[in-house]
Amino acid sequence: MQRKTRPTLQDIADQVGITKMTVSRYLRDPGSVAQKTQQKIAAVIEELGYIQNRVPAILSKSSSRAIGIILPSLSNQVFAHLVQGIESVTKQAGYDTLIAHTGYSSKEEEEKIAALLSYRVDGLILTETNHTERTLQMLRSAAVPVVETMEIPACPIDMAVGLDHEQTSYEVVQEMLARGRKNIVYLGARLDTRTRLRMQGYERAMRDAGLEPQQISTGEHSSFTIGGVLLEKALAQCPQLDAIFCTNDDVAIGAMMYCAHKGIEVPKQIAVVGYNALDIGQAIIPKLTSVETPRFAIGKKSAELLLAALAGEEAEQKVYDLGYRLTIGDSL
Repeated sequence: MQRKTRPTLQDIADQVGITKMTVSRYLRDPGSVAQKTQQKIAAVIEELGYIQNRVPAILSKSSSRAIGIILPSLSNQVFAHLVQGIESVTKQAGYDTLIAHTGYSSKEEEEKIAALLSYRVDGLILTETNHTERTLQMLRSAAVPVVETMEIPACPIDMAVGLDHEQTSYEVVQEMLARGRKNIVYLGARLDTRTRLRMQGYERAMRDAGLEPQQISTGEHSSFTIGGVLLEKALAQCPQLDAIFCTNDDVAIGAMMYCAHKGIEVPKQIAVVGYNALDIGQAIIPKLTSVETPRFAIGKKSAELLLAALAGEEAEQKVYDLGYRLTIGDSL
C-alpha cells in the first residue's frame, strides 16, 4: 500500500490558482491577502486537511512559538484552571502550549523537560519546585525563561508565581482555633511538597496555641474514598477531635460524606476545612469552607512574565505571592 503524503503549500496554491508565496503569506497573516483569496485558501486548507510545517521557521528563527507546561497530574482539575489561565495569555500572543505530566515524580519531570527542550520550546512553566540536578543543569544550558508556579520556592530557578502554603495553612488553622476548635487533626494524602507545606503550617499554628498537632496521612493519591478512610482512622486514634483541616477538597468532601453516613453532624460535632475551593464544595450540604487558591490568576501571571521575558523585557519583580481567601461555607 502506497504511503499517503501530507498536502503541501504547493497543493493549496495549485488548487486555488495562486502562488505558493501567497499561501505562505496567508498562513503568517491572513489579513495580508485579499478577502476573497482568504476564503478560497481557507476552504482548500479545510478540504485537504492541511497541517502547517513549522520546522523551517523553528530552524531559521530558533523559536518554536510554543510554551512547555509540566503538570504533576492530568486528573486533578486544580491544574486545569492553571492551564486555562496560561492559555488566556499565550493564545492571544500567538503561542501554542505543549503539556506533559509527571505523576509527581522529579525523575519523570527531568525526562519530560528534556523532551520539551528537544522540541525547542521558547519557555517553560513548571508546577513543582523540587528538581533533579540534571533538570537544573539542562535549564541552565537551555537558557530559556522558566516560571515555577503554585508555590513560592526558597530559591527560584528564574521566576515564580504562587502562594505561601505554609503561611496560608498557619493562618487558616489560627482561624479554626479562634472559632473555638481545639482538637484539630490534619488529614493528608500523597505527601507531595504542597501537602507537606500545609502540614507544617498546621503544626506551627497548633504548637503556637500550646496544642499538640495530630495528623493522619497516606502516600496514596487523594480521593473521596481516602477522605472517609482517613477520618475513620482519625476518630479511632483521636476520638475527641472536633475539627479536621484537609490537604485538599477531595479529602474534605470524602470526610463529610463519611460523617453523613455515620450520622455525625458537620460542623456541630466536627468542623471541616478543605483546600483549593473546588466547585463541588459549594454543591454539597453543608457547603464546604475551603482555602481558595487563585489558580487561574497564577497561570495568567506566569504566562505574562514568561512572554515579557521572551520579548526582552527586564522584570522588576520576579516572585509573586498571589495569596488566598477562605471561602464562605457552612462546614466551619
